Amino acid sequence: MAENYNGMAVGIFELDSLAACFVALDAASKAANVKIQNVERNRLGAGACVKMRGSVSDVTAAMDAALKIAEPLTKIFSHTIIASPAHDTEPAMYMTAGK
Repeated sequence: MAENYNGMAVGIFELDSLAACFVALDAASKAANVKIQNVERNRLGAGACVKMRGSVSDVTAAMDAALKIAEPLTKIFSHTIIASPAHDTEPAMYMTAGK
């Protein structure tokens, strides 16, 4: 059963290396009280996208830790924090790219 993340901030980062994603999400989860919602492989490359959930302050601290450790390891494609996802946005957070 999927966990209910409604009302939680979401942090999303996308890196060019799957291995670096795992290193970054490990740093993120050690830096703050966040839940890793999902890790999704990129369709066109070797990288991945990570979604993590928690309070705004925890997601911010986790994102800072993830990006700091990822920067020397790989290219950071994108990163963002949505403090309060709209109700209609939540279903998209569970979507994955078609294989």
